[in-house]
Amino acid sequence: MGSVDALVAWADDHTAVIDANPAGWCAIELAMLEFFAKREGVTVEQLVAAVPTTGTFRYSAVVGDSKLDVFQATVARYCAMGFTDFKLKLSGDPAQDRAKVDTLRDLSDVEKLRVRVDANNLWNDAESAVRHLNDLQFSFVGIEEPLSANALDGMRMVAAQTGVPIILDESLLRADQISALAADPDCWIINIRVSKMGGLLRSLAVLGAAHAAGISIIVGAQVGETSVLTRAGLVVARAAAGGLFAQEGAFGTHLLQTDVAHPPLMFGPAGVLDADAYGLSGRVGWGLTLRPGQEFTTSLSRE
Repeated sequence: MGSVDALVAWADDHTAVIDANPAGWCAIELAMLEFFAKREGVTVEQLVAAVPTTGTFRYSAVVGDSKLDVFQATVARYCAMGFTDFKLKLSGDPAQDRAKVDTLRDLSDVEKLRVRVDANNLWNDAESAVRHLNDLQFSFVGIEEPLSANALDGMRMVAAQTGVPIILDESLLRADQISALAADPDCWIINIRVSKMGGLLRSLAVLGAAHAAGISIIVGAQVGETSVLTRAGLVVARAAAGGLFAQEGAFGTHLLQTDVAHPPLMFGPAGVLDADAYGLSGRVGWGLTLRPGQEFTTSLSRE
């Protein structure tokens, strides 16, 4: 595979292999794109004909399913940093989830917040999901994966009965799945995680299909991503333009003890990452300074 075209051709011929090992193929692809771009003296964006990565990006605060005191402390830290876009992980326990939502409801500037929830496939049927979500009595902007993966008809019912769009994560892995959503695009938001999709090129293909169908996207992230995946996600986010609903990740050493890049690519106050401050559009390849040979500890540095 000596070129991007050859890389694409190989991927097209080995779809099943990549579907079974998306993160592994993603690592290979991102390394090869770096190699090809540096060989040609261009950015990865120029190599794949994507929009240059410039300007600012605003990331969401992601709050896990933790004990209430930890949850409240985490929310307080995010608010102190100036975050206004939140993603909350639900537990499925009515009292616990209500207490979490009440934490946000009690904030003095709650009207400025935009909150979505991630159910991680908690419920077996739409009725249970709707009952739980409506009991929380909060105006969410999105509900991620309330039912088992690919239960699209049930999720349509959840969207209809709550009036909130469904965010597809585990249920959307390839561009060819978007045709099943085209009839009701307002019901859906697609979470594009580059490693889940199997690399940047497949992520851009999903983005293109979503745009054609009129479906917004979130650029998601795996817990513990380093700057390499953050950098790839920026390409997708910038290409999404007005179709970008939200963006996750870019935690860098806010979460990791160390990162493979120096300086790490990470958000600052208010969740903003300034790509121009890193000079990404003027450096070949991914534009990161990597530190191979160092032992990297990617365990959580904070609870």
